[in-house]
Amino acid sequence: MPVRIAFGTDECTQLTDHLKTRLTEHGHELIVVGEGIAWPDAGRGVGEAVATGRADLGVVCCWTGTGVSIAANKVPGVRAALCTDRATAEGARKWNDANVLALGLRLTSPTVADEMLDAFLATEPDESEAANYRKLG
Repeated sequence: MPVRIAFGTDECTQLTDHLKTRLTEHGHELIVVGEGIAWPDAGRGVGEAVATGRADLGVVCCWTGTGVSIAANKVPGVRAALCTDRATAEGARKWNDANVLALGLRLTSPTVADEMLDAFLATEPDESEAANYRKLG
């Protein structure tokens, strides 16, 4: 099912171009919050779009993925997860109700990025874990 996805990155690369194309080709509405902007601004901008309901989910990128995930997590209501593979992205949605996927540009291949996006977007949060992730705000 198509969703509104906020996207932000501190660098414009072949991978970020690939991610945007992949998301739009799968029918999602892409809300580009910022490209080539400072990683704190990219993370915060995507976090704010998700927290205010302007977007359903978010995707953030920087060289390691760490900075944008930290910045996004500073926004109340955001649960950004830095993921490196399909299983981690799926688990972040299922057990932690992650609403922002953070990716590192340095090591993520387009194939692995596709697997993570597919898992993140297809997985619903496990309601039996709701008490745990709601403690986070």
